[in-house]
Amino acid sequence: MLISIHPDNPNARGIAQVVECLKDGGVIIYPTDTIYGIGCDIFQQKAVERIAKIKNVDLKKQNFSFICSSLSQLSDYSLPINRNVYKGMRKALPGPYTFILKANNSVPKLFKTKKKTVGIRIPNHSIPQLLVEEIGNPILTSSVHDEDTIIEYSTDPELIYERYKNKVDIVIDGGIGSLVPSTVIDCSKGNMVLVRQGLGKVEDLF
Repeated sequence: MLISIHPDNPNARGIAQVVECLKDGGVIIYPTDTIYGIGCDIFQQKAVERIAKIKNVDLKKQNFSFICSSLSQLSDYSLPINRNVYKGMRKALPGPYTFILKANNSVPKLFKTKKKTVGIRIPNHSIPQLLVEEIGNPILTSSVHDEDTIIEYSTDPELIYERYKNKVDIVIDGGIGSLVPSTVIDCSKGNMVLVRQGLGKVEDLF
């Protein structure tokens, strides 16, 4: 199903439809402040396994990220962070960044793995923020890649739908996405280390 939701003025009916799908164990593709993401409710184990199958990755080895609605919510899944890292995150979020943090004991239980880190995103985009707020817990997120060898990420929701309509339950059309992913910062060792330069500016963290 392809559902159009305006990013600046999301309609309540569309959001409610997607939330119901997520709560029922559905897999969705949705816009963020960077590229389109594929995700599900992190507590729906079969949905998580479906995404791993769609992405053709080993769930035990793949480093998926969570979309949270606030900094306070991420503390449910990560170990305490130091003051400097927290200040940088508070300055940058919501925004186009993924922060890798030390995972607490909740994360391995969710994915039945020995994961020691977790990626956290708080996008500056109303649609994923509303979905997380309505569900009451984070959603899993992973990038939607393009089959084109030159263009790495899929940006057109209608083309994404044509490709994934038999693999996911809902594709949200929130307009054309970006070609640039989030900037990834590893904070798991207590300081900020750039892993991937993306849309977010590193200097904005300090």
